[in-house]
Amino acid sequence: MSDNRNMILAVVLSLAILLGWQYFFALPQAEQQREAQQAAQQAASPAAAAQGQAPTPATSGPDAVPQAGQGVTPGVEMTRAQALAASPRVAIETQRLNGSISLKGGRIDDLLLIQYHETVNPTSPNIVLLSPSGAPNPFYAEFGWASSAGATVKLPGPDTLWTAESTTLTDKAPLVLTYDNGEGLIFRRTFTVDDHYMFAVKDEVENTTGAPVTLYPYALVSRHGVPHVEGFFILHEGLIGVVGEEGLQEIGYSKLEAGKPQAFSGVTGGWLGITDKYWAATVIPDQNVKYDARFSTAMQGNKPTYQADFLAGPMTVGAGESATAKSQLFAGAKVVNVVDGYQTTYNIDRFDLLIDWGWFYFITKPLFLLIDWIYRVVGNFGVAILIVTVMLKIVFFPLANKSYASMAKMKAVQPELVAIRERYADDKVKQQQAMMEMYKKEKINPIAGCLPILIQIPVFFALYKVLFVTIEMRHAPFFGWIRDLSAPDPTTIFNLFGLIPWDPSTVPVIGVYLMLGAWPLIMGITMWVQMKLNPAPTDPTQQTIFNWMPVIFTFMLAHFAAGLVIYWAWNNTLSVAQQAFIMKRHGVKIELWDNIKGMFRKKKPAAK
Repeated sequence: MSDNRNMILAVVLSLAILLGWQYFFALPQAEQQREAQQAAQQAASPAAAAQGQAPTPATSGPDAVPQAGQGVTPGVEMTRAQALAASPRVAIETQRLNGSISLKGGRIDDLLLIQYHETVNPTSPNIVLLSPSGAPNPFYAEFGWASSAGATVKLPGPDTLWTAESTTLTDKAPLVLTYDNGEGLIFRRTFTVDDHYMFAVKDEVENTTGAPVTLYPYALVSRHGVPHVEGFFILHEGLIGVVGEEGLQEIGYSKLEAGKPQAFSGVTGGWLGITDKYWAATVIPDQNVKYDARFSTAMQGNKPTYQADFLAGPMTVGAGESATAKSQLFAGAKVVNVVDGYQTTYNIDRFDLLIDWGWFYFITKPLFLLIDWIYRVVGNFGVAILIVTVMLKIVFFPLANKSYASMAKMKAVQPELVAIRERYADDKVKQQQAMMEMYKKEKINPIAGCLPILIQIPVFFALYKVLFVTIEMRHAPFFGWIRDLSAPDPTTIFNLFGLIPWDPSTVPVIGVYLMLGAWPLIMGITMWVQMKLNPAPTDPTQQTIFNWMPVIFTFMLAHFAAGLVIYWAWNNTLSVAQQAFIMKRHGVKIELWDNIKGMFRKKKPAAK
């Protein structure tokens, strides 16, 4: 049964490796290739290019919300600076945001996150979130009014030039834009912004005509072109939203087809927009007003455009009266406490799902909150991870204690197991029956040794998710050469950890496999020591699997976030200490040094 236990453990580990490789590497690469092929087909299709206008939303009354790409001259692309200079602007200046609002169209289309940089170098460029039409990567938010189908009301649009009552929007001073359509309707748009990333937009219309007019407020987020995405199934990047009772919608760029929007009618509450790994721009309707939501794409020339928009219900403005529509725009970094705070403050339905906590939300988010709380005490996320690992060991100690105690008992009865195998060498049924009787007598669970591994796997994936998706971990340093816990260890043994002025990653084909850093090596050594704490399996196949397991994990985890590798190495170290303590307490010999020395002994030839 010891062989069976070892085989079960080997199978579990092997499956974890195979599934992990497929999940994190093979499948994402295949998906990226598929997306690239689909994008190429769309770009080459004249039929797709002809579908530049999206259909009218589910509500049949109003005209369509303006589709992504309107107001852009096809085939004309400028630099970002040229695109910004092409229209008059009002500056946005807060302690976290710099940018501007275009008076042409009244769009928020220029936004830099001044607390975040492209690399760990603090002098590297700031993160550019929003960019105007005509720039290389347009990404913007737009607000406005739509009229009833067939109506001839002159409304502000992408080319409308608004008048500003001030020169700067700050977190202390709002911005008011006005537009008179010359036909009796006066529009006012008031922008306010807080000290983080939430804009409030109030659209007002004053009717000075002699007849009522019916209008529909809308808001949209539009992105032109497919941005760079991480390409991992563990993370969603693309169109996203919580749409009333329809719940969370996560739509990848490749999932939408031109001319075939995903539409939702008559919903209440929620939000929708476009998200990257760490940043997002989402429009948020009044949570008490019914609206139609839509995720759509269209071809603008040979470039796909993506849009998330909502169209609120009709507002009839009588003669001499006015009406007001309110909405919000989140445009910034997906900081957990900020996003959670907005959900609470503004009662935004499930806004915390803007951060991709995944299916194991109930594990992943509490794990992050615990790490973050400890970080605020110790001041280092790496140290916080080490402390959380110790806490998890304490929480699972009773279960681990039973597992290691069972393993210790298994070692104690090894001579009896060998005797049973020899006694019933030709009768496997009696051999198994005798082993089971002995296990029952000694109160041994032969598969208990697998439990520590099984417990560790969900925590491993939860921590990987935390390190991968939370912006708090981005560019978070540890000690020494680890300046970013969310990135792989930058060192490699193949240039003696930087002593040789050569970059092994530049080697064709195998360069990526030569980036084998110090922490992955430490992790591999601790895993090898943990396995050597147990007696070697008698089956040669199992021995081979166990001997190569640390090597395989070392090369695999070399490309994972350094924080995850540090966690794994520290967890292995604690497991070795814990197992050795329990074995000693049960009077079982610790065979670590014997097993290590046995590797260097000359094996005796098998008897003929």
